[in-house]
Amino acid sequence: MNQTIELFVNGIQYRRSVEPRLLLCDFLRYDLGLTGTHVGCEHGVCGACTVLLDREAVRSCLLFAVQTNGREIATVEGLGDGPQQMHALQHGFWEMHGLQCGYCTPGILMSLVPFLEENPDPSEEEIRELLSGNICRCTGYQKIVEAVQLGARLLWEESN
Repeated sequence: MNQTIELFVNGIQYRRSVEPRLLLCDFLRYDLGLTGTHVGCEHGVCGACTVLLDREAVRSCLLFAVQTNGREIATVEGLGDGPQQMHALQHGFWEMHGLQCGYCTPGILMSLVPFLEENPDPSEEEIRELLSGNICRCTGYQKIVEAVQLGARLLWEESN
């Protein structure tokens, strides 16, 4: 039996009838068409499905959509103000070539948002520790670290 949920995703209110067993990642991708949330391992290990739930990074493959009723979700599509106005982190990744295939990038970006809110000037070690929760099979992480450092600087400049 389906359940009705109401939630905000990237600032837009949605009301949908969903099966209780529908995963949040599948709801975002297939019901709402937000395909930036990628599904990798489906066990919460790779980080590709990371979104923000009430401003905290969570693995959307480990949550049912019904668990988000009445809550606020942010996906990578909600980061920037459009293709011409990237978020500072997106700009850092673009400028520093911090991605290759890009499959892991949305999850990394969404993990970084709350991290950088709490730690606006992270050390390389702190960045690498955060990144340990996101698997990238294409890079050696050095360019990703540099992209995070630039993104953090750009965020700081925006706020000052």
